[in-house]
Amino acid sequence: MEQTNQFQLKQQNDVTVLHIQGDITAQSEPVINEAYKKADDQGAAQKILVQFEEDAYINSGGIAVLIQILAHTQKKNQQIGITGLSDHFKKIFNMVGISKFAGIYNTVEDALEAMS
Repeated sequence: MEQTNQFQLKQQNDVTVLHIQGDITAQSEPVINEAYKKADDQGAAQKILVQFEEDAYINSGGIAVLIQILAHTQKKNQQIGITGLSDHFKKIFNMVGISKFAGIYNTVEDALEAMS
């Protein structure tokens, strides 16, 4: 089965919201990298919120892709948040340490409030 991901970018005040649709696996890397590059190319993207669909599946390859993005945001001193995760993936992100580098929020509204 071929992996299909889509993304949308939208500006919410001073936060660039990157909405990623579909499951996140190693095959998602080109789409996620393109999405991050477009968000970063907007110039003012010092704050990026990655919004997943709550029913999205994320495997270890997908987590590795996200860690690569987090490394880029750290180098550029960007603030990053993540929302739309199921309770299961919130626990996993805490266990693997992603929550040390990105804020994990229950809703887009919570994230926007905390990041502004």
